Amino acid sequence: MKKIAVLPGDGVGQEVTAEAIKVFDTISEKYGHAFDYEYALVGGAAVDAYGTALPQETLDLCRTSDAILFGAAGGPKWDNLPSHQRVERALATIRKELDLYVNLRPMKVRPALAPVLPIKKEIVGDGLDFIVLRELTGGLYYGEPRGIFFEADGKRKGLNTLVYTDYEIERIARAAFELARTRSKRVTSVAKENMMESSRLWRDVVTEVSRDYPDVELNHVLIDAATYHLIRNPRQFDVIVTGNIFGDILTDEAAALVGSLGLCPSASYGDSARRFAKQTAGQSEQGLYEPIHGTAPDIAGQGIANPIGAILSAALLLRHSFEMKKEAEEIERAVENVLEKGYRTTDIAQAGKKTVGTKEMGELIADELHTF
Repeated sequence: MKKIAVLPGDGVGQEVTAEAIKVFDTISEKYGHAFDYEYALVGGAAVDAYGTALPQETLDLCRTSDAILFGAAGGPKWDNLPSHQRVERALATIRKELDLYVNLRPMKVRPALAPVLPIKKEIVGDGLDFIVLRELTGGLYYGEPRGIFFEADGKRKGLNTLVYTDYEIERIARAAFELARTRSKRVTSVAKENMMESSRLWRDVVTEVSRDYPDVELNHVLIDAATYHLIRNPRQFDVIVTGNIFGDILTDEAAALVGSLGLCPSASYGDSARRFAKQTAGQSEQGLYEPIHGTAPDIAGQGIANPIGAILSAALLLRHSFEMKKEAEEIERAVENVLEKGYRTTDIAQAGKKTVGTKEMGELIADELHTF
């Protein structure tokens, strides 16, 4: 019995998580797996029920589960809470408490969606496939001091601190190099060393780590140049490793290449360098899995959100936390087949294709699984 903590959260997080569970149930039925889903509140829903975005029982459930499936947290209703109580901090706390320092975000550009992509067909070609490894428990989102302060003259000052240690950089770098060894052996490190001391350390440490991986090519690119090249020539990238805020921004930009934030999954791990090393194959670890989109309050409750990011996150969960590679591959193939058959949610709607809602897309993918 595999225990999955299910945290649907707010807005469309609740809708898309339900479709991921539908796919899990299909896999369970097909292969005889036993998944134990334990639900808990997080984000705005938890604020309304408990007065806090991350109740202790939710955090305890995360600690004792084999894996965590997360939806999304936040919304306009809770925007005016004090900064330390903001619902988005709940997810940040889970990541920090469980030391899930690597955020793996696969970016796959599908030729079938070329007509709705904002880039030229010749750039898409036969598709793009690269991964961003975002350092997840350090950097600007966690550095201290932070806050809004009053100066002596009564004026306010907003302060955030970007801090990285060589230890934090080294472990994310090793995860990137180990992952690159399973792909095309190319790593691009993204920072801002021409202006920021933290990025100078980042470049130095990544370079030092690279000496242990002479078979992997390393390139350093400034963040501003990276945003340009990601649109102009994305084929040059395979594994991108970068800090917390840069990774957050780059992957939202990359989602435009893919076609929609609703298509993008993610997985967050602890000892990820060991995960990708061949000599430790067969060892699984706890992880947190979530689509990279937000709660989308403008469409929440309408049944039109794209569940594919959540469903592909479920595939990552099976592959990395439960060692169910075949099952994960079948989910990914089912998604590809449904898109190839012309089914679309509203965010990737296309003339001549059939637009479906959240539940119908989930059902189509679940039904496709039965054809393998």
